[in-house]
Amino acid sequence: MDRKTISIVGASGYAGGEFLRLALSHPYLEVKQVTSRRFAGEPVHFVHPNLRGRTNLKFVLPEKLEPADILVLALPHGVFAREFDRYSALAPVLVDLSADFRLKDPELYRRYYGEHPRPDLLGRFVYAVPELHREALKEADWIAGAGCNATATLLGLYPLLKAGVLKPTPIFVTLLISTSAGGAEASPASHHPERAGSIRVYKPTGHRHTAEVVENLPGRPEVHLTAIATDRVRGILMTAQCFVQDGWSERDVWQAYREAYAGEPFVRIVKQKKGIHRYPDPRFVQGTNYADIGFELEEDTGRLVVMVAIDNLVKGTAGHALQALNIRMGWPETLGLDFPGLHP
Repeated sequence: MDRKTISIVGASGYAGGEFLRLALSHPYLEVKQVTSRRFAGEPVHFVHPNLRGRTNLKFVLPEKLEPADILVLALPHGVFAREFDRYSALAPVLVDLSADFRLKDPELYRRYYGEHPRPDLLGRFVYAVPELHREALKEADWIAGAGCNATATLLGLYPLLKAGVLKPTPIFVTLLISTSAGGAEASPASHHPERAGSIRVYKPTGHRHTAEVVENLPGRPEVHLTAIATDRVRGILMTAQCFVQDGWSERDVWQAYREAYAGEPFVRIVKQKKGIHRYPDPRFVQGTNYADIGFELEEDTGRLVVMVAIDNLVKGTAGHALQALNIRMGWPETLGLDFPGLHP
């Protein structure tokens, strides 16, 4: 099979760098160019030391981009939308890792992000969660990567709402989030003396990823997200508090997940009756494209606690985007994504 050329805009950041890491090991992708304004002229390993010896590429200015088969945009939110015409002329297949085109509803976008620079393009991109939108991704030339917190929340709740397992009551989601989710740019909140050893609630209400969750869940349920910053470098642990329909049991929950995720290569149900690894733990999906999903039902109250662990930079960002790209190109969707993780 002929290899496809791919260039990554904003490859010095965490999202772009992670996509680059995955693309370099992909048998059908040839990385043509990677851009960075700050590090133009520097070798890739100057910023991403894990890629030392894996590539001789150097960063170039975005203005030096040449046409390619695929263009990955890992830019700050809003930049791609404002410069869409220039970038879209460079490749027939676009993969955006920002929030610019994740939403279809302009009112939702306005509520969480403000006015959109290109509202005429909302709805033109396919949302890159393969477990929800695989068929649409097969024909998608424009792909919008999902938010990491939204990915974890959607994967945990979608099967339950699709199967009608849950009562139509508010769902409360808590997300324990790692430092890399904030991106590569430093801030006072990410300064090591402030972040190390800290567990800090930083977005108790109004988290922007709520928009993606609501738009993609069946029936647009009432979902409330609270984000808590930890000092882990990678990983997200999502827990959702919800209630099952009267008379429904753990067997019904199992059935909902089995129906939704049978044959899914990167979803694992983690619910063991003994041992120390009975529920999902971000530690064991670090560096992988897996989503580990667990749950526990409180029989006497009907309260269901759903747990999802992902790596925010892989399954939460670059990994699901590459999985979606594999589907679009007609390649096996696991290509470049088969790392199983580490233990201990």
